[in-house]
Formats: sequence, structure tokens, C-alpha cells
Amino acid sequence: MKPVRILIADDHELIRRGILAQLSHNPDWTVVAQATNGREAVEQALRLKPDLIVLDLTMPELNGLSAARRILAADPAARILILTMHESQQLVRELLAAGAQGYVLKSDAGRTLVAALEALLEGRPFFTSKVARIVLDGYLRAPAADTVGAAALSARELEIAQLLAEGRSNKEVARVLGISVKTAETHRGNIMRKTGSASLADLVRYAIRNGLIEA
Repeated sequence: MKPVRILIADDHELIRRGILAQLSHNPDWTVVAQATNGREAVEQALRLKPDLIVLDLTMPELNGLSAARRILAADPAARILILTMHESQQLVRELLAAGAQGYVLKSDAGRTLVAALEALLEGRPFFTSKVARIVLDGYLRAPAADTVGAAALSARELEIAQLLAEGRSNKEVARVLGISVKTAETHRGNIMRKTGSASLADLVRYAIRNGLIEA
């Protein structure tokens, strides 16, 4: 059997150790890299082309949704499993639209992580039961009226919103993203308006609510 190469991206060392312990039971599976933030995950995924990618949703600098979008834009064949504590229907829809094939809650990972990765290897999507119910509920119910949420922001705005919520200044955002300070300021103004945020504290609450940063 061909060895399976896996990338793990999670900013918590204990979580990464737990995943490694589960994967160690299969001698044909090898973890080729570990990332502690979303930018590292994107760089390693595009450089190493692993067979499977396990992405935490809430990571510093670049969240799992934005990282998945970047990876899949460059490599549509990438197989990505999202591992998260969040059960948001909006996030599930966004991740499916981005092309992620699996969504596992961390509370279920001990029972389902290996099965989820096996499903992705076979080309099948995988959702833990709680997430599957969220997906089904989203299809059965008529679309609700538009609300302020992650979908209100573009991919670039989501990325900047996360950096701002992490306490980065406009100058730091500009440096990280390779844009001008004026452009960063313009994005900040648009983000504050779209999210209905009157202050940075409001933006932080928005970021927590939408899984961009941890509480």
C-alpha cells in the first residue's frame, strides 16, 4: 500500500500530540509536517502536497477557512479535513463552498478522526453526526433573512478582520499582507461598516462569534 502523507495544522501542541497518537496506529500513515498557524499550513501544503490535510478552524494569523480557500485555489485536488470546536451552520456552508471535504468536531475526534481520514482517502466526504445534522437542517430549511456574519466579508476582509481582532495595527496588517497602510486602513473601515462594529471590541466579538479567533 502506498504510504499516506499527512499535514497537521493546529496551534495547540496537545491537540497535535493527540492527533499524532491516533495516526501512529496505522503504519502506512506518516505525518510529514506540522503547522502552528494558517500561513504555515498553506505554505507547507503547497510545498509538500500531502495526501491529507487536517486543519484547525481557529488558528493565529490565518484561520482554517481562509487557509483552506488558499490551498484549494492552488491545488483543487487537496483533501482537507476541518477539525474544530465550532458547530456554526454558516461556517459549515462556507467551508463546503470552499471545497473542504470533511468537518469533525474536536469533541468527536477521539472516535471519528481516523474514520474521517479514511473516508477522504476514498474520495468520500465525512461529517460527524452533529455537523451532519447542521448540514441537513441547512438544506431542509428555507434560507433565512440575511444577517451580519462571516459571509458578509470577502476572503481578504476576513483575513484582515482576523489580524485586527488579534491586536495587529494597520501598519502590521500592511506588513503581513504586503499591502500599503492606506489600503489596510480602507479595508478596516469597510470591515467595521459591514460587521456593524463601532469599536475594536465589537470586532473582536464578531471574530469570536464567527470562529476567526478563540475567546
